[in-house]
Amino acid sequence: MYIILVYDIKLDKEGQKVLRKTFNICKRYLSHIQNSVFEGELSKSQLMSLKWEIGEIIREDKDSVILFESRSDRWLDKEMLGIKEDKTSNFL
Repeated sequence: MYIILVYDIKLDKEGQKVLRKTFNICKRYLSHIQNSVFEGELSKSQLMSLKWEIGEIIREDKDSVILFESRSDRWLDKEMLGIKEDKTSNFL
């Protein structure tokens, strides 16, 4: 399935550490496309692992993660405005 993940980590005393760990977890599973936005194809088991790892790191009372799921990137229109740097392109 195709996943878009967006996170918002509160930058307080502990937030910098949470932000770094969240970023690194997301980078292992998905492509980093913009600041706190990631996207890519994952299996159901990969998605479950991603959710579990992030759930262990974020603070439920301060941080948020939003996951958008689609059957495939074919079912999702993507339009870029401003700088057109598509880091998810598979073309060399």
